[in-house]
Amino acid sequence: MSKVTALIPAAGMGKRMGKAVAKQFLPLGDRPLLAHTLLVFQRSDDIDEIIPILSQEDMEHCLRDVIEAYRITKVRTLVTGGKERQDSVLNGIRKLGTDTEVVVVHDGVRPFVSGEMIRQCVTLARQGQSVTVGVPIKDTIKEVDEQGRVQRTLERNRLWAIQTPQAFPAELLRAAHEESVKSGRSGTDDATLVEYAGGPVRVIMGSYENIKITTPEDLVIAEEILRGR
Repeated sequence: MSKVTALIPAAGMGKRMGKAVAKQFLPLGDRPLLAHTLLVFQRSDDIDEIIPILSQEDMEHCLRDVIEAYRITKVRTLVTGGKERQDSVLNGIRKLGTDTEVVVVHDGVRPFVSGEMIRQCVTLARQGQSVTVGVPIKDTIKEVDEQGRVQRTLERNRLWAIQTPQAFPAELLRAAHEESVKSGRSGTDDATLVEYAGGPVRVIMGSYENIKITTPEDLVIAEEILRGR
């Protein structure tokens, strides 16, 4: 039977958070931030396996205080992250079994992902598509030069803020990553690497609550979202 594997990059140090503890282990409500994220994938019927990607020094902490503490039974292996997020995801891809048909990549610090988002992404990836969730931007976006001068105002109705989860046929994502290694190209998300390789990427509606927690202000907003739920 072909599997759907979720890669959860969570190897960042979170320097912008200004905390001694890596941001993915900061408390959100009554549990670590990363636990919220992993539990959504644990509960999803569309996910067979979860592979968290962590820094070496966080491995034991994550295993004890997140995976074992919250009974994340779909985690059967942990992967050590690389220098950049792209390197970390490639390390995860290289650990995939030959029976993995679809790969879902999701930021460990996006705890408000929904099961419905995961389902839609997996369904499209099983059909051979590459897909990411996102939301239409609300602000006016201007391209600015090094001196702060506006070069042009972009057409807002065609611009989306891209989130995760992102889902791909496993071999397509593997090929895109390996090609990026050869070419030296980098991207801030996996969809970009697929685009570089010439593959079409579909964007579907995510949620404005599906925030990536990067700064102390994000954590305040996350607490409010959690209370609202």
